[in-house]
Amino acid sequence: MNILHIQAGIFGDQSVSRQLSDKIVARLTAQNTDAKVIVRDLINTPINHLDAEILLAGGTAEAERSERQVSELALTEKLLEELFAADVIVISAPMYNFSIPTQLKAWIDRIAQAGRTFRYTESGAEGLVLGKKVYIASARGGIYSEGPAVGMEHQESFLQGVLGFIGITDVTTVRAEGVNLGEEPRANAIAAASEEITALNA
Repeated sequence: MNILHIQAGIFGDQSVSRQLSDKIVARLTAQNTDAKVIVRDLINTPINHLDAEILLAGGTAEAERSERQVSELALTEKLLEELFAADVIVISAPMYNFSIPTQLKAWIDRIAQAGRTFRYTESGAEGLVLGKKVYIASARGGIYSEGPAVGMEHQESFLQGVLGFIGITDVTTVRAEGVNLGEEPRANAIAAASEEITALNA
């Protein structure tokens, strides 16, 4: 089993999504002792956001590419290589301002590549990243799975949408929400999510 571990919690060891994603990876490796894990830490090693120079790099003749374009194209290829090599992808995904961290969005913008991870057909878009399993370690300060804030949730729904768009539909979400509502709600949310992880059968 090849595991790609995407880390996107900015608070280091204090990040609940990191704690949960670490536990998921530990659970997977305990059940698959020959598993190989590649860690892509988007906080400690951030990916540049797309800009015009990066976007135009692929259409620029190789001899005319700037040093930066060459470097960014190499990084994009590396990210795609990691994605396609993975059997399982574990994503640490905290909610920031009702959505995902900008660092995680930067990774998505690199791997969402027409002709590589999806293509357009006469019947619509078709995902090309097949046979993958994804675990999302979701952490939220408030409650967004129910109640008045449901309409402000653009974190898990976005991830599931974009993963489905590129062909990944086998997605399991382990969620701890309400972690900023006090010490007891935080502890209870983490404990409940940890129990879910312990029960995972990979």
